[in-house]
Amino acid sequence: MGSMSIWHWLIVLVVVMLVFGTKKLGNIGSDLGKAVKGFKDGVKGNEEEKPAQPAPPAAQVTDKGTIEVEAKEKTKQ
Repeated sequence: MGSMSIWHWLIVLVVVMLVFGTKKLGNIGSDLGKAVKGFKDGVKGNEEEKPAQPAPPAAQVTDKGTIEVEAKEKTKQ
């Protein structure tokens, strides 16, 4: 009696959707997502303010048969 079953949660969900509507709930979710992204960008902001290092040359030819290439890790932005 003290715990909520799946049926209780479904009824609560239906009532919330009737009161707010799906469009309003979508807007709330979108706003919440933007707020979380803004918070993450704010936390990462100090790391990105460092001056950018110049990019090294992509490839060097040491002789006609050998090409030396430096591999870099791709970062997600």
